[in-house]
Amino acid sequence: MKLIIAIIQPDRLEAVRQALVDNEIFRITVSRVTGHGQQKDKEYYRGQELTPNLIPKVRLEIAVNDAFVDRSVDAILAAAKHGGGQIGDGKILIQPLEECIRIRTGERGSEAI
Repeated sequence: MKLIIAIIQPDRLEAVRQALVDNEIFRITVSRVTGHGQQKDKEYYRGQELTPNLIPKVRLEIAVNDAFVDRSVDAILAAAKHGGGQIGDGKILIQPLEECIRIRTGERGSEAI
């Protein structure tokens, strides 16, 4: 089992969600987050150009069985990119998932995902 964490641009959320659904990945958690990387987002306030410290992003967390890791990553890569790819399109992190427990039934492991 793996935990896939993807940090993407907010405007790509619906495309990524649909790509995951098309690949039979239905269970995701979405959080609004802020952060910064290499990109610089500029805003204007009263005619002055401002560069904020933190930029709005979306964080997806997806727990998958090993057989779904590549499908999930490929779906995210295809849907999260702007055109040919731009600075700030995001990151995908994959971590081992030690245990998963469904609270309602008490199921454990890959059956709980």
